[in-house]
Amino acid sequence: MKILISDKFAPEGIELFKKAPGLTVDYKTGMKPEELKAVIGEYDALAIRSSTKATKEIIEAGKNLRVIGRAGIGVDNVDVETATRQGIVVMNTPGGNAVTTAEHTLSLMMSLARKIPQAYLTLKEKKWEKGKFTGVEVMGKTLGVIGLGNIGRIVADRALGLKMKVLGYDPFVTAEMGSKLGVEMAGLDDLISRSDFITVHVPKTEETKGMIRAETIAKMKDGVRLINCARGGIIVEKDLIAAIKSGKVAGAALDVFEKEPPEFGELFDLPEIIYTPHLGASTGEALVNVSVGIARQMVDYLLYGIITNAVNFPSVSKEVMEQISPYLNLAERMGRLAGQLLSTLHGLEIEYRGEVANLNTKPITHSVLKGLLESFMDEPVNYVSAPALAKARGITVRESSDSEAGDYASLIKLKIQDQTPELAEIAGTLFGKTDPRIVLIGGISLDAIPQGYALVIRNVDRPGVIGNIGSLMGRHQINIGRFQLGRKGGEAICIVNVDSLIPEAALEEIRRLPNIISARQVNLG
Repeated sequence: MKILISDKFAPEGIELFKKAPGLTVDYKTGMKPEELKAVIGEYDALAIRSSTKATKEIIEAGKNLRVIGRAGIGVDNVDVETATRQGIVVMNTPGGNAVTTAEHTLSLMMSLARKIPQAYLTLKEKKWEKGKFTGVEVMGKTLGVIGLGNIGRIVADRALGLKMKVLGYDPFVTAEMGSKLGVEMAGLDDLISRSDFITVHVPKTEETKGMIRAETIAKMKDGVRLINCARGGIIVEKDLIAAIKSGKVAGAALDVFEKEPPEFGELFDLPEIIYTPHLGASTGEALVNVSVGIARQMVDYLLYGIITNAVNFPSVSKEVMEQISPYLNLAERMGRLAGQLLSTLHGLEIEYRGEVANLNTKPITHSVLKGLLESFMDEPVNYVSAPALAKARGITVRESSDSEAGDYASLIKLKIQDQTPELAEIAGTLFGKTDPRIVLIGGISLDAIPQGYALVIRNVDRPGVIGNIGSLMGRHQINIGRFQLGRKGGEAICIVNVDSLIPEAALEEIRRLPNIISARQVNLG
């Protein structure tokens, strides 16, 4: 079997491939997309970092590809959907560069506090402007950490060592777990209003895109300082520019940008902002860690069929996969729905009833957790890591099975602790053995297809609600694909499948309509 390494790789990782029996490895960096597409058909495996873009065209040209290994966390440069359709396992190394990224975050925070880059540049110009660069101490200041995954936790731990007070916001980390970390858990608005420094460590999702924008910045302390080593687009750059100019934000440190490479516009003209070119994971130690880690995982899979840290496949045999594949799809979509609707999650019970209870339900539970946790994480979640990540956040997970069928031949029900009744239960089933359906939200039965963009609306059950929603959608040129409604006890829940993302302005109008209790947009894939 042949392996192609197309990005910079540590020698230790290359050596692991070479020592594996029956494997040959080619190390070719700097290939253009057309060059990679021309040769990829010869290889069984592709090992990459961030430079290579494993696009739809390249993956489809890889007729013999069995695995794509990403030496690092993010798989933004891999078309995972195409790889899945092609039966290609996509693996990553979620913990390999956490320390490196956390240290870079703290380096930027200290540089921002003491204006080190600005002072350095004046000395390079042979100027002595000591009085121009008065900084601030970090000791005694409050650091707000948004997202307490692997990286966020390391940042918090190191900041405590600097004698800072650390506030944490993460919907899936309990106050008890935060206390063990030495972190005071807070709501997002509370954290934003109390912090002197704010750093973000969340993935870029529909929920987190534009999380730091004009409205949130307005709630911050005057003179706050912001750091982003996560993903570009979490901080809205035009709003940051305006806040810097007004003096609301004293400074910012950015390692990531909305577009990379950036266009070097007005953002780069502001002396209050310091920048690095996406260097969060760029250390020699991190390169060795991720190279060795992905090499081991790929060898295990190619030689022994062992799947570790796969982002698109659970660790199950081919025979079992054929049986449970439709349930994995259903479970992950149910998890996504729950993760985007819930504000907190401390405990989860997953109930299997009917035919599904007689199958191997562990991978199905992993799929629920994967869909749920990836809604708000600073790192990719896969089927292998999902249970451990839930445990690390203090989320208790219980499973129960009953082979006796009820109203459905098979039913999966999520029972969620610490939630209002309308979100306490979500149940799903399969129609025709393959098509996923949501059949219960809270105590209200319905028949909804969990697919694509959808609007979940809870409303008072009175005339005119559906008409008002339809008219408003029409005015905003939003096409409704399906409208599924359930009613009980004077209230109703509807799931409206739409063909495109609903603008925030339209969402706000919907929420202001008569008899609307709540309206949330979700992306169910």
